[in-house]
Amino acid sequence: MEFDLDQQMGVRALKAEPRDMVEGLMPRAVVEPEDAEGVARFLGWASRRGQRVVVRGGGTKLHWGNLPEAVDLILSTARFDRLVEHAWADMTATVEAGCTVAALQRQLAARGQRLALDPLFAERATVGGVIATNDSGALRLRFGAVRDHLLGVRLVLADGTIARGGGKVVKNVAGYDLPKLMTGALGTLGVIIEATFRLYPLPASTRTVSFALDSLRRANELALAIFDSTLAPASMQVRAEARAAGAMLDVRFEGPPAAVDAQLRRVRALGQAARVAGEDDGVWRAREELWGEANVLICKLSVLRSQLAEAIERAARVAERHQTQWRAVAQAFGVITMAFSRATAELIAELRAALEGASCVVLRAPLEVKRQVDVWGSAGDALPLMRRLREQFDPQRTLNPGRFVGGI
Repeated sequence: MEFDLDQQMGVRALKAEPRDMVEGLMPRAVVEPEDAEGVARFLGWASRRGQRVVVRGGGTKLHWGNLPEAVDLILSTARFDRLVEHAWADMTATVEAGCTVAALQRQLAARGQRLALDPLFAERATVGGVIATNDSGALRLRFGAVRDHLLGVRLVLADGTIARGGGKVVKNVAGYDLPKLMTGALGTLGVIIEATFRLYPLPASTRTVSFALDSLRRANELALAIFDSTLAPASMQVRAEARAAGAMLDVRFEGPPAAVDAQLRRVRALGQAARVAGEDDGVWRAREELWGEANVLICKLSVLRSQLAEAIERAARVAERHQTQWRAVAQAFGVITMAFSRATAELIAELRAALEGASCVVLRAPLEVKRQVDVWGSAGDALPLMRRLREQFDPQRTLNPGRFVGGI
């Protein structure tokens, strides 16, 4: 049923349904503004009335972060789904935040270009959500993280102010760097309405080779050897799990067919002590497959790339003590996504202790576990600065209160 939240606000909303719950909290309504001015009116209204607002794109990562303090209303970006401008000659594109990554890629491909990002659940994940969660996939090895692609943003602040940061060209150094500030902020500093990205050509050829090695250490050593060579892989990942002996190393190359073939020959020679297990591009779905129902706890570990194997082995020993099955997909640049079949606060605490100060962020856990832990872990000396930024951008704590580091 449709109803007016406030006649002066001028934005209509839908009454929330059970599917709109956020971490066990039921909002009053889901608001879907049609333009930036509508978002501005709504946020100004919500801020003045002390309403707590959760921003939702595709909803694929709405459970990331700490439990929200309150959820009065959901602000949906569903109607912001257009490709605003594709400046193909300049290799940039401006897109609304509610457009899914897959839909954007299909439109860019018509001109032989792409956004060189491969986040989780691209068919449903929106551009704004990917920026807010800073979700990068395996292509980060070659092309960088979200912030390396983002040139500019148009956003609405918590008080209803419409602002811009960055620009629409690659060489732009003017103004305060709002795009980088918004990246990974989990929607606590503003609502992204549009984003401008740098683009890359679609590769003429893409090939993957997978090596089977007898241990995680051997897989890590081969990855490091590839780093030290003149090879230029687009992606590398290590896969391992509790039930399997050894580990897999997947390597992907992109470019002209002849160049890709030459790199494949060289990487096979470099990994001659390992068994070539296949050439299936489907292995790059491995990180997404960790989110199956059997895995109730999922953590992101950030370590030095030379310590991938050691970090997984330490985490595996903790899992074994808790009689927990585990699977890991480690991007060769040092980010490990690790899934466990059980979840307890004690297991998370032991993981963090075993990793000796390395970052361990909980991406998924049951509500009863999230009530007992800070999913982000320690923020260290950066927390006071983060709090001051939050106070400057959203003093009323309107946007996603409590979900970010330290309960910001």
